[in-house]
Amino acid sequence: MTTAPHDGGSIAGPTVRRMLLGAHLRRLREAKGVSREKAGWEIRASESKISRMELGRVGFKERDVADLLTLYGVVDEDQRAALLTLARQANTPGWWHTYGDLLPTWFQSYLDLEASTALLRTYEVQFIPGLLQTRDYARAVVRLGHGRARAEEIDRRVDLRMARQELLTRSEAPRLWAVVDEAALRRPIGGPEVMRAQIASLIEATKLPSVRLQVVPFGVGGHAAAGGAFTMLRFGDQDLPDVVYIEHLTSALYLDKREDVDQYAAAMDRLCVEAETPGSTPEILGEILRDLDASPS
Repeated sequence: MTTAPHDGGSIAGPTVRRMLLGAHLRRLREAKGVSREKAGWEIRASESKISRMELGRVGFKERDVADLLTLYGVVDEDQRAALLTLARQANTPGWWHTYGDLLPTWFQSYLDLEASTALLRTYEVQFIPGLLQTRDYARAVVRLGHGRARAEEIDRRVDLRMARQELLTRSEAPRLWAVVDEAALRRPIGGPEVMRAQIASLIEATKLPSVRLQVVPFGVGGHAAAGGAFTMLRFGDQDLPDVVYIEHLTSALYLDKREDVDQYAAAMDRLCVEAETPGSTPEILGEILRDLDASPS
């Protein structure tokens, strides 16, 4: 008998639960030899709807899940109950729901994925990674993108970014492997005082067991990620594929096809080779901090 998937614990958001449930339904369908077309007819939907469900890209109705389980021959009551519970959980708001009025849908999905990941690999060329920003630096970044927003909205956006950072200090923290271009470390976002505090905070962050930080120095010239910043997310559950997240000004791109992920993984691996070693990062940050101390405020 096939067991039901676990949901990664209470930290898993609705996006990840949809992905887990969809992957399990796909395996059940394939094991029974049922086509997507037949499955879609069973729940009064299209073949493409079944495809989107199995990829976790749409919500689930409990009635539809129950009908599919019957079609796939799942009769064990415990297994059915577990999968139907997962369907209900997949429709509950994520931890960020109190900030929902500030967030576009495409970024809500990212927050769910980020909170459920086991390994985050990110490359940044313009800003310090959001999970490592100080409050004042985050405020300066938020103002760049939302300069006309009221002070209350700015505060809430900063609060949201600080809340995201709690995942790095929880008991089962994901690993964060960040590669940052030297330009991002020397660009005075918020002014010299804000940058001094930010660089000092990064030095402390390198002491966290869950954080690995590398710097791509100016001397490298062109490098593997010339296309810009991106983040790779890997999950603890083998049913979930790695996801590449690329953010644009008004939208984002999520890539989970194996060939796309492999290409970005290769670029990230080359970046890690081209960058200075993690062990040298505190020294590099210390040099930048000394330069800031020597510059006029």
